[in-house]
Amino acid sequence: MDLIAPTPYRSADYIIRFATESWEIEGCRALRRQVFCREQGLFGDDDRDALDDFAISLVALSTIAGEPDAVVGTVRIHQAESGVWWGSRLAVAASHRRIGTLGPSLIKLAVSSAAARGCVCFHAQVQSQNELLFRRMNWRNLSQMELHGMPHLLMQADLAHYPPIADGQTGFHAQARRAA
Repeated sequence: MDLIAPTPYRSADYIIRFATESWEIEGCRALRRQVFCREQGLFGDDDRDALDDFAISLVALSTIAGEPDAVVGTVRIHQAESGVWWGSRLAVAASHRRIGTLGPSLIKLAVSSAAARGCVCFHAQVQSQNELLFRRMNWRNLSQMELHGMPHLLMQADLAHYPPIADGQTGFHAQARRAA
């Protein structure tokens, strides 16, 4: 008799919000190490830098019975100068990349929460393979560059498409777009 391995559980509902709990912050760090150090080889053992001392970390949390379960996505934002904000280190767990809503939801909260804090210009240095996602979300390419040995684009969000979200700590729910 052949046994069929069970499909791993994947939530259909995700919470997108600022990371406030210690387990969420550690989950962000672990996910970034997994994606940027182990999978992509962009950094040694850790991708942490000086921005982590003051940047705001955002999380995508999977849920079980509506309660937060695990960090499956992250991005960080910071204000570089008055009104000028940056997003960086967007990462989604490999097991959740095909869900289709986590990256866009993190981008939406990143830009919209910065808009609520007085953002007049929002930038990101985006890996070239992610350009289409950002273009679909009303970003434009300003220039090309190489960072950490990988092609990147300097991109800017069109803030007209990102209404302010004042309560990033509460955030919002996102539904899976398709079966993973």
